[in-house]
Amino acid sequence: MTPDSRPAPLPGPLEGPAGGVTHAGDFGDFVRREGGAGRLVVQPRMGFDDPGRMRAGLAATKAARAVTVGTVTLDSYTRLGDSEALAGALAQSRELNGYPITAHPPAVTARMLAGIRDRTFPVQVRHGSAVPQHIFSALIDQRIDASEGGPVSYCLPYGRTPLADSVRNWTEGVRRFAALRDLGSEPHLESFGGCLLGQLCPPSLLVAVSVLEALFFHRHGVRDVSVSYAQQTDPAQDREAVAALRRLCAELLPAPTWHVVVYAYMGLYPVTEHGAYGLLSDAAALAVHSGAERLIVKTVAESRRIPTIEENVAALEAADRSARTAARGTTPPTRQESAAADSETYVEAAALVHAVLDLHPDPGVGLARAFARGYLDVPWCLHPDNRGRTRSYIDGDGRLRWADTGALPFGRTASRSAPARRIGSADFHADLHHVQRHYDTAGGRLPAGAGAEPESAEITAGGSGSWVSHN
Repeated sequence: MTPDSRPAPLPGPLEGPAGGVTHAGDFGDFVRREGGAGRLVVQPRMGFDDPGRMRAGLAATKAARAVTVGTVTLDSYTRLGDSEALAGALAQSRELNGYPITAHPPAVTARMLAGIRDRTFPVQVRHGSAVPQHIFSALIDQRIDASEGGPVSYCLPYGRTPLADSVRNWTEGVRRFAALRDLGSEPHLESFGGCLLGQLCPPSLLVAVSVLEALFFHRHGVRDVSVSYAQQTDPAQDREAVAALRRLCAELLPAPTWHVVVYAYMGLYPVTEHGAYGLLSDAAALAVHSGAERLIVKTVAESRRIPTIEENVAALEAADRSARTAARGTTPPTRQESAAADSETYVEAAALVHAVLDLHPDPGVGLARAFARGYLDVPWCLHPDNRGRTRSYIDGDGRLRWADTGALPFGRTASRSAPARRIGSADFHADLHHVQRHYDTAGGRLPAGAGAEPESAEITAGGSGSWVSHN
């Protein structure tokens, strides 16, 4: 048995409302206070089925040599709301891929968090559900005030739930979660929109969906939010994207209670230790140089298996060291400075956001209508409610570009005026492995023109290619 697989003993019963924990601090306020201006709050992607092991993971995260927040990632049965399958798995003692919060009595989770979650160490529950009402109810029972997702970002990549259903489900869930304020907690929601499908989604669409989901949260009562952006293929383009994200938030969000979270690359991860740590170091540098407040880390084990507690702690501490190095001699942008000259990413993202808001004053309704019209269209996404007319590619400089913009409302922007580019299966395969290959070969750049079109079958919306999302 490895050290992190030994269940830690749980403390005794707690006093608290509804059998849950008492108010333990404000997630959003903690991150805004401790992160930004060259400082970084780092966070793992961690979830274990056993309450003792989950407690041990949170305790190790809290004790790491870094400013951290905790994560409780839920299992796939809970995400899908399949209570029958979950009960069967628990009865047979089958290992789950996360924490089954809805299957445990509130007192069990309260004991798991007791003495760990406090004002110096907030905890966020992450899940991945397009039907999240039961999860939000469990969070309210536990007085857990931080979660994430969204009606688009937790629908299109993860299944076939109709988008209109996801919007209704998330509307109900967010309104329910907002009621935490009446119980003395300030609920916080993070949009997962900056991580759509993990990779090969041009930054402007990631920025637009993240902003729109944050507006959706505000519309339905949650006013403390974070917006996300996943590290992509080119550091300069990524900095441009986070600047666009921050500028749009400053322009459109009705309250200043927001922050930016950067994700270490969500696609195919390097298989070598030097590659994995090199990519994580660049993610930390991106977060610091762009003024982001929080970073979701990945570990050396990402390409092979679920990481151990020790590997998660090592990644947290490595990211913190890289962030401190990146912060030396640099002055990260303030929120006002993010409103710089228009970039290509800002112009495109602003066009997408305003096109959706013009469709309906409720961002949820606007999102559903926008996907139906193709105003929002995720490249390579096979969900039935995605039009599937857009395509993307990595150019010779390593930047993500639109190969075909479909019906995206870009007007006469430079990317829209370019002719559609045919993408073959070999191009697609090479682009999927671009980042992994780059970092595993000690950071050597791919030669210019590496994405040139070979003789290969064209990838189409109804093609046989499938997408694996790395969340």
